[in-house]
Amino acid sequence: MSDLPHRTSTDLLVLHTLRCIGFAGLARVAAASGLSESDIESELIDLAVAGLVTHVAGDFGGWGLTEAGRTVDAERIADELETSDTRTAVAEAYDGFLVLNPELLDLCTAWQMRSVDGVVRPNDHTDRAYDTRVLDRLTDFDQRADVVCADLSAAMLRFQRYRVRLTHALARSKSGALDYVTDGIESYHTVWFQLHEDLLASLGIPRH
Repeated sequence: MSDLPHRTSTDLLVLHTLRCIGFAGLARVAAASGLSESDIESELIDLAVAGLVTHVAGDFGGWGLTEAGRTVDAERIADELETSDTRTAVAEAYDGFLVLNPELLDLCTAWQMRSVDGVVRPNDHTDRAYDTRVLDRLTDFDQRADVVCADLSAAMLRFQRYRVRLTHALARSKSGALDYVTDGIESYHTVWFQLHEDLLASLGIPRH
């Protein structure tokens, strides 16, 4: 593997981003990929002509993969790992991800639900001390997750975007934007879930 992280071609980056985040508009694809909306739109038009993505117009419209697009993405992403000699690094980072994943799921549950007088009920976020304790745990988790993100980013440039997005989500959460823990489209949990999708897709592992 080269000392420099492998750079994914722009067309594959756009296609794979849609694979990982699902049906989305330009703004969400831009946030996930780090590319400009104009560059993304140009690539999506070409991908649509090739039959790999489809577009739905309207206020709730957006872009999504076709079955052909999903197949092509799987083939090209697998080939990219082999030709860039990064499969071993990504697989090892995935092992580290799997160690951390149950902890994040527990943190998200603690954020959404809490036990009061022995009764488990939705967290209404009126107890700031409780929320602060959960956010402190998330901050500690994020520091350990950084090792996984760093290993992935050292192998493939496209993984660097997850570190940026996770950092942003944590910062917004700690500043009082509570949706950025579990509920928003750019929440910590959402970005972590998309990273999981990316790792599974990259390594050709089916989600059970």
